[in-house]
Amino acid sequence: MEVRQAANAKDVKFYTTERLREEFHITGLFTPDNVKMVYSHIDRIITAGVIPVSETLTLEAGKELAADYFLQRREMGCINIGGKGVISVDGVEYVMNPRDGIYIGMGNKEITFKSEDASVPAKFYVSSCPAHTTYPTVKIDITKAKKVPCGSVEECNKRVINQYIHPEVMKSCQLAMGLTQLEVGSNWNTMPCHTHDRRMEVYLYLDMNENDVVFHMMGEPTQTRHIIMHNEEAVISPSWSIHSGVGTRNYSFIWAMCGENQEFTDMDFIETKDLL
Repeated sequence: MEVRQAANAKDVKFYTTERLREEFHITGLFTPDNVKMVYSHIDRIITAGVIPVSETLTLEAGKELAADYFLQRREMGCINIGGKGVISVDGVEYVMNPRDGIYIGMGNKEITFKSEDASVPAKFYVSSCPAHTTYPTVKIDITKAKKVPCGSVEECNKRVINQYIHPEVMKSCQLAMGLTQLEVGSNWNTMPCHTHDRRMEVYLYLDMNENDVVFHMMGEPTQTRHIIMHNEEAVISPSWSIHSGVGTRNYSFIWAMCGENQEFTDMDFIETKDLL
């Protein structure tokens, strides 16, 4: 498990491109028969990628959590962005088709992952944060996610937000998670931009071609920076930072939030003309 420290906004304005990427950019999440985890001290979120090919993989706590098992004091969400797979939660199996999601509450001890077809393995993207109570495990396929159309063709940001782990869909302690899909011809996400000082967020960009990128915007509204994102790479966004992006073509991204509340509309909006 890789550990990332929290970052102070006053310091970040002086970071080089290399340092920005070192602190906030997450690469190499998906490698065969491996569980890659990044633990951030920003609201103690864990971002993980799991690709079971020839093996069944188990989610382990590791010494960093000082716990007997991974979800002893945590909850988690997972969205499958690969082929068909299976997640087992304390012996109960859940078939995970492409774009299916699942919420697993605190207290579940054994979490395993496997693929149905090794030639087209599942790719499980996991987000986990601390929890103070437990809620039931819920599978949420993309057809059951709440659909929130937004944006417009004129503003190049027409998209659909699929809310998987969200108060209007199901109960969780503090984790919120979903998948946003941009339509063809649209390439801006979360613009006009905002911050939400009560929550941090992690984005995983996907559905991009090899030669496409997203310019992910971050930083304080008057101290903006950018990080170049390639397919299936993630970026950590502190609560004080904007989190917006523009791609060379349309794409999708998975967002995961945790922090003080789950109010999706609790945002501090920023006029585009005020960005620097």
